[in-house]
Amino acid sequence: MATDTLKNTTDGGSGGGGGGARAVRRLLLDNGALSALVVLVVAMSLLSGDFLTTQNLLNVGVQAAVTAILAFGVTFVIVTAGIDLSVGSVAALSATVLAWSATSEGVPVWLAVVLAVGTGIACGLVNGALVSYGKLPPFIATLAMLSVGRGLSLVISQGSPIAFPGSVSRIGDTLGGWLPVPVLVMVAMGLVTALILARTYLGRSMYAIGGNEEAARLSGLRVKRQKVAVYALSGLFAAVAGIVLASRLSSAQPQAAQGYELDAIAAVVIGGASLSGGVGKASGTLIGALILAVLRNGLNLLSVSAFWQQVVIGVVIALAVLLDTARSRAGASAAPGASGSGGAGGSGRKGARAVKYTVAAVLVAAVIGGVSLWNNGSSGGGTKVGLSLSTLNNPFFVQLKAGAEAEAKAEGVELTVTDAQNDASQQANQIQNFTSGAMSSVIVNPVDSDAAGPSVRAADKAGIPVIAADRGVNKADIDTLVASDNVAGGRQAARTLAEKLGGEGRIVILQGTAGTSASRERGQGFAEGIKAYPGIKVVARQPADFDRTKGLDVMTNMLQAHSGVNGVFAENDEMALGAVKALGSKAGTSVPVVGFDGTPDGLKAVKAGTLYASVAQQPAELGRLAVLNAIKAARGDEVPSMVKVPVKVVTAKNVADFS
Repeated sequence: MATDTLKNTTDGGSGGGGGGARAVRRLLLDNGALSALVVLVVAMSLLSGDFLTTQNLLNVGVQAAVTAILAFGVTFVIVTAGIDLSVGSVAALSATVLAWSATSEGVPVWLAVVLAVGTGIACGLVNGALVSYGKLPPFIATLAMLSVGRGLSLVISQGSPIAFPGSVSRIGDTLGGWLPVPVLVMVAMGLVTALILARTYLGRSMYAIGGNEEAARLSGLRVKRQKVAVYALSGLFAAVAGIVLASRLSSAQPQAAQGYELDAIAAVVIGGASLSGGVGKASGTLIGALILAVLRNGLNLLSVSAFWQQVVIGVVIALAVLLDTARSRAGASAAPGASGSGGAGGSGRKGARAVKYTVAAVLVAAVIGGVSLWNNGSSGGGTKVGLSLSTLNNPFFVQLKAGAEAEAKAEGVELTVTDAQNDASQQANQIQNFTSGAMSSVIVNPVDSDAAGPSVRAADKAGIPVIAADRGVNKADIDTLVASDNVAGGRQAARTLAEKLGGEGRIVILQGTAGTSASRERGQGFAEGIKAYPGIKVVARQPADFDRTKGLDVMTNMLQAHSGVNGVFAENDEMALGAVKALGSKAGTSVPVVGFDGTPDGLKAVKAGTLYASVAQQPAELGRLAVLNAIKAARGDEVPSMVKVPVKVVTAKNVADFS
């Protein structure tokens, strides 16, 4: 008590103005995450003239909303020294349940919302029961739910997005044409979190359990029941986040929110919570979510490479947590001196301040220096084109990017490329950033054609021309679609494989990522084409996520389960090459494999004879034509509504002539 009184007297003795300045300084230095957020905002404002605008700041709020809501729920779990890895999958499952029940099953919308929220709570209750009564480690229990939740979402939706009810989709809109509803939901959930943690018996129990679970039990707390309630709360918040996310996209995506659990945990830890439990608060979690959103938004505006963005984000997260850790350690070392009246306490406090200022200075230098290193002068004049790719973890889209960059360089325009990592929500954020960054035109290669609609409509409203590449955009106006026909390509693949087999055989199909339009369309075309050959039987079809390693594993498993397989169709070359590896010497001899995309590795395999054929789409040419038409549209020139890039079946006979 005496120490507090002395501290208050000392702080307030120099007048209101000085005291206010010291209060602000102390607030920043005593909150490492808040300091990092302020530094980031200042740095981004200095480096990009597009950052500190009302529209862009609202974009940041919208882009932080889903992560923040998930993180609020995870905060409860982390305060109790637990972990919840399932929140992303639970969010996707809850949204899918809402969309499926309201559209496919004709359930009233209000009841569908209740079912969605109930789904989230039920998943949380299962997690809590496994941890409390099943004695499973939280990591294992929630990891299992991560898989179960995602699987159920795919089962219910059959791997395809489901249109969201219009009345619920309004949650993703704005009030008065400018105030985003997701931001209001985020604030409301944050207030609920703060109230539970600070003002309820359950909240106090969380801190007690996280601080010392055995002591809490001996004090009379029903620890097992409390933990079940905590995980149920996390599931509830995940369901709300899923509804907000699906509302923004106007559709429930079975593959939505992948990896969001890691962002949620990062936001909580950046906000000052301890993974050891007993520490954490709602305001810190909100700040952590905002840091992640500001980073992604600012790096997009600064035209930082999609690959370097991941590096920069990781470094800044580490520095933000380092600042908070240094603050905590410095405070702990200064505590013994604070209780005395000699110079040791003052010396300790000075040392603590020195540490804080030093770490803050390092953070400022790292952020400004790092971002400046990759800043391509986004605030300059001239034609600026934004390209949002569905993924860069696929050679096809890497070639598309290369063709686009080559054309942009030849035309002397600035091209900013982003990687949505097959996340429709992240792509929506990127298109929003392009819109607020005053791009001359935008090229979008949609993760999902329906989910891209709302953000493309916003670009239309802002008067920015939009070019769709490889896949169309539904329920929005685009200036040009530059694409090849995936359905037609699937039919060609079916005919090529069937003719090679002489119209009879047993084949397997390696499907792409469930829920993506490319997988759906190629699979549809192949199914339509193979109907003309009744002597061919499809004995198995399994997803391998467009990935070569997964293609190898899935093909190996299918060969074990099905004997006599003498043909393979893979919905891209990467999976086809995995299948070739699994088949070994049979590939190209007794078992023909047909792929899709015409990637360099695929064409080499065709030339070598291990891959029988590939349906080539010429991705580099697709990227070139997309940029060419984007430039024309930005300059007000007339562009065609559809530009078709020829699709061609490449075999050993014509591979030498194929470019």
